[in-house]
Amino acid sequence: MKAIVVHEFGGPDVLRYEDRPDPVPGPGEALVEIRAIGVNYTDIYSRSGLYRPALPWIPGSEAAGVVAAVGDGVTEVRPGDRVAWASAPGTYAERAVVPAWRLVRLPEDVSFETAAAAMLQGMTAHYLVSSTYPVAAGDRVLVHAGAGGVGLLLTQLAKARGATVFTTVSTEEKARLSREAGADVVIRYTEEDFAARVERETDGEGVAVVYDSVGAATFAGSLACLAPRGYLVLFGQSSGPVPALNPGDFAARSLFFTRPSLVHYTRTRAELLERAQAVLDAIRAGSLKLRLFATLPLAEAAEAHRLLEGRRTTGKLLLTP
Repeated sequence: MKAIVVHEFGGPDVLRYEDRPDPVPGPGEALVEIRAIGVNYTDIYSRSGLYRPALPWIPGSEAAGVVAAVGDGVTEVRPGDRVAWASAPGTYAERAVVPAWRLVRLPEDVSFETAAAAMLQGMTAHYLVSSTYPVAAGDRVLVHAGAGGVGLLLTQLAKARGATVFTTVSTEEKARLSREAGADVVIRYTEEDFAARVERETDGEGVAVVYDSVGAATFAGSLACLAPRGYLVLFGQSSGPVPALNPGDFAARSLFFTRPSLVHYTRTRAELLERAQAVLDAIRAGSLKLRLFATLPLAEAAEAHRLLEGRRTTGKLLLTP
């Protein structure tokens, strides 16, 4: 099969399009013919060496396709099933072996592209607003990178729960997209201090929760935006790791800090299916709208990473074998 392989950590150029042996499913596993692949910032963290998987390594953890074969003991899926998944490695390829319990069967009216765009970012947005900090009617929330894939979904889900949503974006085009997703206050962080704007807009009260996928560049400002007993939810670090934490920074307003990950919010098949079903049902009903930014051939994975790292994407970026 064809796959993207990383032999050394570095920039996008380390992503090599190569021939690899076809994988074979073992007990409890399924072999999937991949039709669409989700590109996510966690792929960049691993490619660059911020996370350090064993090399050589096939990137990717999100995809959709058709089950081609199953190993011994598999009851969750069977050959021919249309499926999607997140949090299972090796998806930048024509085929992948996946733990069967992590596969979500797809309704016929959900395309492979929609499923590959929805699984990781959709379930991430779902657990952030429903479990990490359960957003309630009347809450004020701040979403950084408001025009990104997760940012647009977070905005919609928080609005559906009755929140007032603040977002930060870098350009007027991204501001437009954020407003279309339902954001109440959109802040161009390239033109004004977002923490000062939040303070003015809330009469100094701050927000109940900040959803921060940016990290180093926004961390101090995110803390400054929080109301007493507010939650700083750091679920990414696209600008780099945050500095060392001083518990005293949280004490003055009894703040909470957490660094969640999707894998810990889909630890059981029951929880995985519940989240996936909620996301897919909302998409099918039209209450949650995905934005597909672009679809590139698998061989152009390096360009996909350049687009994502360069903050030139709005919504979801996909690869196809």
